[in-house]
Amino acid sequence: MTSIKISGVEKRFGELLALSDINLAIEEGEFFTLLGPSGCGKTTLLRTIAGFYRQDRGDIWLGEELINDVPAYRRNTGMVFQNYAVFPHMTVYENVAYGLKVRKLPGKEIEKRVKSALKNVHLEGYEARTPDKLSGGQQQRVGLARAMAIEPRVLLFDEPLSNLDAKLRVEMRDEIRAVQKALGITAVYVTHDQEEALVISDRIAVVNFGKIQQVGPPWEIYKNPVNLFVATFVGKINALDVVLGEDLGSGLRRAQAGSLSFVVPSAGTENCTDAVLAFRPEEVVETTEAVKGSNRLSGTLVSTAFLGTVVSMELELGGSRIVIERHRPKKEDIPVAGDKVEFAVPPESCFIFDKRTGARLRTKEGR
Repeated sequence: MTSIKISGVEKRFGELLALSDINLAIEEGEFFTLLGPSGCGKTTLLRTIAGFYRQDRGDIWLGEELINDVPAYRRNTGMVFQNYAVFPHMTVYENVAYGLKVRKLPGKEIEKRVKSALKNVHLEGYEARTPDKLSGGQQQRVGLARAMAIEPRVLLFDEPLSNLDAKLRVEMRDEIRAVQKALGITAVYVTHDQEEALVISDRIAVVNFGKIQQVGPPWEIYKNPVNLFVATFVGKINALDVVLGEDLGSGLRRAQAGSLSFVVPSAGTENCTDAVLAFRPEEVVETTEAVKGSNRLSGTLVSTAFLGTVVSMELELGGSRIVIERHRPKKEDIPVAGDKVEFAVPPESCFIFDKRTGARLRTKEGR
């Protein structure tokens, strides 16, 4: 197993600053995900680790080896690409063996490694097939087997599931995770799919505009976002512009969103007036009675979206639109457009962000 250390890395393409002061420490055997929107720099960072790009500043280590000047073919990394990148004129066996033949390994060693790699991805018996006889998921398995066969120090995944349908994506992400853990190999995985990142990762780095916004385990990223971008990009969230008012004591403060009044945590907000109040749809409590210490509100239902185990309801209140969720819904209990829906937002479920900078307002130890 090999760790990865990235220190002060910067990468430009002409005037475009694609990566800015990237600092990461990825542990041995860790499944580490780079998550962010298209064009944020995550694939550029992955390709810089692989050696396809050369950073303009900073250092990259694989284990104890500084690899700044090591060419891609000598870094011994395995790359799994978005578009499978299998050779259409080669059989499954020949595709998986390709990198081993380039390395001039003995025939028996090649056969041993190919068989092992195909077994890991459940493609035994497919050796003689060509890619046109395989499904998209099977082709992606070939790409994974080929990357593993060279016994790389790290596995690099460049949005490998984005071309697959939803059901197959779920199956493949579980398989990739299982294989990675069974082999104990360090993996860096690029995706823009938040659910995928939350399910598959040991830790996540959220990237935007070439900068690392937050690094942490999935639970921490979702439950404790450090800024408004992370909060709005990872999962669903309601966000309202508010003006922070009087201190109510007991760690609470008044927040006004137009005609709507909220009680929110005061920690870290002492020097701020203009802010953004945010809360997750699943944190909202539907109620017809006052809930002690909560923000009780009433909204008019605009629309519903049935998602199987959840009904997502869009409400209008005070000129704003918010979304709340009802779990395990019963058909007869789903309201219709125009109905009034009463709910409460517990103050401890509220995030407060500086409207100007987007930074989370809280104490250093606070939620």
